[in-house]
Amino acid sequence: MQRVQIHFMHSIILFILSSGCFKAAAKKKHSNISIGSSLSSTGNSSWRSPSGLYAYGFYQQRNGSSYYVGVFLAGIPEKTVVWTANRDNPPVSSDATLMFNFEGRIVLRSGEQGQDSIIADDSQFASSASILDSGSFVLHNSDGKVIWQTFDHPTDTFLPTQRLSAGTELFSGISKTDPSTGLFWLNMQHDTHLVQYPKNTPDTAPYSYWASGTNGKEGESPTEGMMYLMKIDSDGIFRLHSYNLRRQNSTWSEVWSSTYEKCDPIGLCGFNSFCVLNDQTPNCICLPGFVPISKGNWTSGCEWNYTTESCGNKAIRELENTNWDDVSYNVLSEITKEKCKQACLEDCNCEAALYKDEECKMQRLPLRFRKRNLRDSDITFVKVDDATLSSPQAPLSVEGKKKELWKDIVIICLSVVVVILISAVTFGIVIYRYRVGSYSRIPGNGSARYCEDIAPEQTDFGVKIPVLSFHPIHIYTRLHFDYSPQIKLDLL
Repeated sequence: MQRVQIHFMHSIILFILSSGCFKAAAKKKHSNISIGSSLSSTGNSSWRSPSGLYAYGFYQQRNGSSYYVGVFLAGIPEKTVVWTANRDNPPVSSDATLMFNFEGRIVLRSGEQGQDSIIADDSQFASSASILDSGSFVLHNSDGKVIWQTFDHPTDTFLPTQRLSAGTELFSGISKTDPSTGLFWLNMQHDTHLVQYPKNTPDTAPYSYWASGTNGKEGESPTEGMMYLMKIDSDGIFRLHSYNLRRQNSTWSEVWSSTYEKCDPIGLCGFNSFCVLNDQTPNCICLPGFVPISKGNWTSGCEWNYTTESCGNKAIRELENTNWDDVSYNVLSEITKEKCKQACLEDCNCEAALYKDEECKMQRLPLRFRKRNLRDSDITFVKVDDATLSSPQAPLSVEGKKKELWKDIVIICLSVVVVILISAVTFGIVIYRYRVGSYSRIPGNGSARYCEDIAPEQTDFGVKIPVLSFHPIHIYTRLHFDYSPQIKLDLL
């Protein structure tokens, strides 16, 4: 966990410092958009920032004939959307127009339906608008003061120079081609931690599946000519992406992610199903006796593959190494596994039971929010119709289970070997320096040393950290997080 936190702050420092590439231009340069200006989805479709890097206006999703309004990177071949207006509204057709009307509002008019929807609604009258080189679309009053901006209303992406205030939330999209609100959200909490949750859950610890720390190493400016953005993707993983503006045919590269375990996001699979990895690809598996409600759409979950109103003729299917969101209505303590199974069978209200450490937690369906972990000792008992036992539906085949266990063994063995090698190399270096130093002392000067000054070491994140420095270094930085007190990074 500490390593994840350190890597996260490496990435945050790298990401925030990249704001220096655009901050000056964003403050000084902007192009005014006057009242009465308009855009059409098929004609003049966007307003550009002074550098041409960002644009505000209509964008078309891949392989689609409909349009959304938003902010996107227009200065690179790979058009990348960073903000979408009214993301949960249906997209508009090709005859739509976007107007900065004489009431000082940005209004989207759909020609097909003849309906107007307000994009930027503020109680104050806007006299001009701008799309900045920072990627923010802003409205100004007659005094030139910003009264509304997209940076204050993020969707799924966070850009350099953007303020991430306490209480700010980012919601994932449904997919790469559908910007509607998806299954996951990221919250900037008042304790300065970024925390991820599944949608429609309270922001409390039992429902979080990732949280940032505030420990990190000293950072330096990132590579010049690199573009960065942070995004909560549709799979529920928070990532830092980079793009080389100087390289032809460049593509977005992943610099860091909140987890490398693709089944970690809670809620990736719907009710009565859970996530397993197959060759690093997440797959949703139904509980025994259940089938998908909608094939190809795992978020809808699974349902019984039989219908019966009788409490009898039931059997128990056992599912190892799984745990779930605990909403038990009855808990039995100091009970054996077999007695837990029997208690659920005899209770008509019990549809499943969670067993661990001699504790039996009886559940009603649906079960949700968990994945399978072969290192977890939890056992799930699922009550099914007795007839379903004739066609067992194992969530993981024996071969698959053996394969995952074999992978775990290999990983553990390799880790041990790496630790031993590193220890041996370190010990060798210490012995070597001690021996060389004993022959390199300058006569008459007992304080002379045979060692060079400590130099910074380059990390995988383009950030330099001090090596063998035992003095705590404190960096007080605004980081463009609009938060007080300022974030304090304790460098290890």
